[in-house]
Amino acid sequence: MDVRRSIEALWRIDSPRIIATLARQIGDVAVAEDLASEAFVAALEQWPSDGVPPRPGAWLMSTARHKAIDRARREETGRRKAALMAADLDHRAPDTAEQALDRIPDDLLTLVFIACHPVLAPESRVALTLRLVAGLTTDEIARAFLVPSATLGQRVSRAKRTLSEARVPFEPPPAEELPARVGAVLEVIYLVFNEGYAATSGDQWVRRDLAREAMRLGRVLAGLLPREPEVFGLVALMELQASRFPTRTDADGAPVLLEHQDRRRWDRTLITHGLAMLDRATGLGRPLGPYTLQAAIAGYHARAVTFADTDWAGIVALYDALAQLAPSPVVELNRAVALLHSDGPETALAVVDSLLDDRRMARYHLLGAVRGDLLLRLGRNAEAAEQLERAAELAPTRHERRLLLERMTTALAERRPDR
Repeated sequence: MDVRRSIEALWRIDSPRIIATLARQIGDVAVAEDLASEAFVAALEQWPSDGVPPRPGAWLMSTARHKAIDRARREETGRRKAALMAADLDHRAPDTAEQALDRIPDDLLTLVFIACHPVLAPESRVALTLRLVAGLTTDEIARAFLVPSATLGQRVSRAKRTLSEARVPFEPPPAEELPARVGAVLEVIYLVFNEGYAATSGDQWVRRDLAREAMRLGRVLAGLLPREPEVFGLVALMELQASRFPTRTDADGAPVLLEHQDRRRWDRTLITHGLAMLDRATGLGRPLGPYTLQAAIAGYHARAVTFADTDWAGIVALYDALAQLAPSPVVELNRAVALLHSDGPETALAVVDSLLDDRRMARYHLLGAVRGDLLLRLGRNAEAAEQLERAAELAPTRHERRLLLERMTTALAERRPDR
């Protein structure tokens, strides 16, 4: 690996921890990121000729701190702080900076909570989390969400300015706010994963790069919050769903439905780890949350050797619990699919039809896709074709549109004369 690639890899691995340490020391996330960036720029300038130092993390941390001192000295109000930082740095052992990187779980956790702070809009939380905590560049995040780099850059800059203007302190949330704030962090991570699992735009239905970043963030959070069952539940859910990636699309990138996937190609390592995370979540002895319930549903699929072996009654029971804990029309739609396989299409159609007047589902293409499938199973092909055509119009990706139109064509071809 050449020096530039080594530095790029270090940015993704070490920049979150360096930013977190600096942000605690100077109290400004935006400035901390600037200082970390300057340290990596210095590495790009020096390492090609001088070579990569034996402890690159320590070199980057020390360089960033020196730059923080230089910046503070240029500002009248920061001179006393600069002197304190310089004295602290002078008394450190040569390897202390690298050791510090291994002792800052609280700093990194605080950075996660700040990136997902309630004062920020949801889209800003996602962008800032990927930038500060996942170490993605602005261009990478812009490509991931199909927006211009300038737009994404402005979004990140505004988010950092909002944190500064709102005077958000660099400290973890108080205990009474932790459950709600953890929920916001998990929501951001799962939003990133879902965009990778089933993209809402673009030509790729599956975005493994985004899913991998979400799983990495989830694992980091699980290491920082070992007593929060929903964190392990989310990691389990993501890993169990990601285990199907090798079979979710065909050679042309078109979706492959769960019923037709070759389970022999599912990632057994992810399944094993995901089920272990599910056991961690349930073993903490707390009531199951929505992510853990969804992970348990994914666990039923992962354990079934074939589609026909799936314990649909168990899945329906879990969806019943999820509908009580986190009611939503999407949960009801997924519950209807489980009811199809446990109780039959008529029972499932009754649930789906109860969602038709819900405005939140007006442009949700999967409502029409599921209803069209149920109508097909009941022999109501003409109605099914209408539903599938409408669903295709709403589908966000061309691969989904093509799949739905193919099913519509099949429905018309198999239409009975009296239908």
